[in-house]
Amino acid sequence: MSGSETRPSLPFLFRRRSSGDVTKNLASVSSSLLPAFGTVVDDGYLHLKKYVIAPYDRRYRWWQTFLVVLVVYSAWASIFELAFKKAATGGLLPVDLVVDAFFAADIVLTFFVAYLDTSTYLLVDDHKKIAARYITRLLFPMDVASTLPFQIIYRIITGEMHEGETFSFLNLLRLWRLRRVAELYKRLEKDTRFSYFYTRLMKLISVTLFAVHSAGCFYYWLAAHHKTAGNTWIGAQVQDFKHRSIWLGYTYSIYWSIVTLTTVGYGDLHAVNTGEKIFNMFYMLFNIGLTAYIIGNMTNLIVHAAVRTFAMRNAINQILRYASKNRLPEGLKEQMLAHMQLKFKTAELQQEEVLEDLPKAIRSSIALHLFHDVVASTYLFKGVSEDLLTQLITEMKAEYFPPKVEIILQNEIPTDIYILVSGTLDVLVYKNGTDQVLSKIGPSDVAGEIGVVFNIPQPFTMRTKRLSQVIRLSHHHLKQMVQPHSEDGKIIISNFTQYMKDLKQEMQQEIPSFKELLGDTTVEKATANEELPSSDAENSQRETNLEGTPEDSTSLASKYPTRVIIHGHHPNESPTGDTNGKLIHLPNSIEDLFNVAEKKFGKRGNKILMEDGSEVEELDALRENDRLFIFES
Repeated sequence: MSGSETRPSLPFLFRRRSSGDVTKNLASVSSSLLPAFGTVVDDGYLHLKKYVIAPYDRRYRWWQTFLVVLVVYSAWASIFELAFKKAATGGLLPVDLVVDAFFAADIVLTFFVAYLDTSTYLLVDDHKKIAARYITRLLFPMDVASTLPFQIIYRIITGEMHEGETFSFLNLLRLWRLRRVAELYKRLEKDTRFSYFYTRLMKLISVTLFAVHSAGCFYYWLAAHHKTAGNTWIGAQVQDFKHRSIWLGYTYSIYWSIVTLTTVGYGDLHAVNTGEKIFNMFYMLFNIGLTAYIIGNMTNLIVHAAVRTFAMRNAINQILRYASKNRLPEGLKEQMLAHMQLKFKTAELQQEEVLEDLPKAIRSSIALHLFHDVVASTYLFKGVSEDLLTQLITEMKAEYFPPKVEIILQNEIPTDIYILVSGTLDVLVYKNGTDQVLSKIGPSDVAGEIGVVFNIPQPFTMRTKRLSQVIRLSHHHLKQMVQPHSEDGKIIISNFTQYMKDLKQEMQQEIPSFKELLGDTTVEKATANEELPSSDAENSQRETNLEGTPEDSTSLASKYPTRVIIHGHHPNESPTGDTNGKLIHLPNSIEDLFNVAEKKFGKRGNKILMEDGSEVEELDALRENDRLFIFES
C-alpha cells in the first residue's frame, strides 16, 4: 500500500495514515462478504489514522488464524490439566506460559483495531473510541482472566507452589478462547473459496472430538478425587492408577468416552459409585442431543448435495409418465428426455435463477460480454450502430438444445429470430414424405429471420446436428428497437435483401412468392429513401417534425411495418389476374401508397376502400393483413 510507514517492532500491523475524520467509509459494508482471511485494503478508498489496524487486512487475519491454532491447544490442555495435575506443573507449564504471552499480545493489539459501527456502517478509527468500546464490553475482562497465569502469580507472591484445585478450575477460563474457533468456522462457511460441505464436516468432527476429550477428562477427575480409589470405574481395572502413567489414564478415559458416546457399551468400564452414575446419566443425555445434531447436519448436507439429482430424476419420471399416457412416438419422447437432461447439465452455465436476482445493468453487461462479438458478426446486423447492438443483445435469451431437436418447425408462425452461438443446424424441408437437407448453418448464422421479415410461415425446419447454444430475440422487440434507428433499419433491410439474393436456388424455390416478396422489400426500401413529391406532403412532414418527431422516425415504418394486401380495382369487381392481390409494407403516407400501387398495377388511383366498402383516410387505422382496394373514382 503506497504511502504507508511501518513500525520496526510490529512491521506487518501498523500503518501511518493521513489524519482525517473520525469515521471512514468501509470498502465493503458487510464483513461477511469478505474472504475468510481478509483482503488488502486499497489506499484509494480507505485511509486509517496513524497506528490503526485494518480489521480486514490479510496479515491481521493470518495473525487471528495463528491464534486459533493456539486456542485448540488451550482447549485441550485446560481440561487435560484439570484431570492430570502432574501435567499442569510439569512439561506443559512452559508451553502454557508461551501461549498466554501470545494472547496477551493480542489483547494489546485489540486496542489498535478499528471496528465497524453497525448503526452507520462506518469504520471507526479513533483510538479513544476503540479503547472505550473494548474495555466496556465483556470481551476485555474475560480476555484478561483467560490469559493471566494465576498459579505463577501466586508462586511469585507467596514463594510456594499451590497444590489445591483452585488454579486447575481457573485454567478452565481459557475455554473462553473457543469463540475464536466459532468465528473462524463462521467465516469459512461464508467464503466461497472453501467447500461448504467439508467446512461443516470439519466443524462436526471438532465438536465431537472436544466432547469426547472433555467427558473423558472429567470422568477421570471424578475417579482421582474419590475417597476410595478401588471403588471407581478405573480403580476396579487398574490398581493404584493415580501413580501410573498419565497417558495410561488418559487412554482409559478416552476409550470409555468413545464407547459411551457411540452407545456401544461393552461394560468393561462402568460406573461404580453414585457420583459416576450421575455423571454417566447426564453424559448419555448429552450424547442423545449431540448424535441428533450430527445426524441432522450430515443428512442436510447430503440431501443438499443431491437435490439437483432428485429433481432431475423426478422430472424425467414425469416425462415418461406423460409420454406413456398420451402414447407419444418414441422419437418425440427421446427428444423430450434429451432436452430435460440437457437443461440440468447446462444449469451451471445458464444460472437463470442467479441472473434474475441481479440488476438489469449487470445482466446487460454479462450479455454484452458473452454475445456481443457473435451478434456483431451476423450478416443481418453488420454495419449497424453500437447503440442498437447493445439494445438488441440485452433483450436476447440464451438457450441450449441437444442434438436432433427441432428449433424451428416448417410452417409455424414466426415469433423469434435465432442466432447460433455454437453448434450446427440443418436446414430441412419436408418433401415427398421425407425430410430433405438443403443446407447447414454454423456459429454467427441466423435462423428464422425469413419468416419474421417476410411475415410468412416459416419456410424451413431448423434441426440441431449436435449440442448447440442459440440466443433468440422476439420479433416484437426487434421492431420496437429498430424503429427509432432509421439508418440502422435501412442497413438491416439491405443486408437481408442481399442475403436473399445470394440464397441457394433450391431454397428460394421453397419460399412461396419469393420474387414478389423480395421485390416488395426492395421497392419499399427505395420508396423510403425517396423524397415526397407533393409540396403538401412536405409541409405535413415538416409540421410533424416541428411537433417533436424526428424526420427519420417515420421512414423506418417501411422496414418492419404493418403488412397489407392491395388490389387495383373496386372491391365489388374481380378482374382477371388480381385474385390474391399484392402483399406490401404499409408506407408512411397515403400518397406513398398511391405511388406503390401505381408501380404494381400500372395505373394510378385516387381512392382507397376496405373490403367492407369503408374509405381509408388515415393509415394508422390499418391492421396487419388488411385488404385495400385502390382505384380511380
